Amino acid sequence: MKTIGAAKFKEQCLALIENLSPEGIVITKHGKPVARVLPYPRQASELIGSLRSKIEVKGDILSTGLSWDANDQP
Repeated sequence: MKTIGAAKFKEQCLALIENLSPEGIVITKHGKPVARVLPYPRQASELIGSLRSKIEVKGDILSTGLSWDANDQP
């Protein structure tokens, strides 16, 4: 889990929240933890299509790339 000082968190709050990892962030003051910021749980339906512009499929994803004949005898 990422740890960050309170002053630095205050400066970068919006950027940190936008890039929040599933583990969250621990905010410290004088080296001692005082708060933890966690992402709000999302519904699975919200995730559908969320990677549409981030993933590129190359080739045929339904093929192993090997050719074979089911009728071949060893």
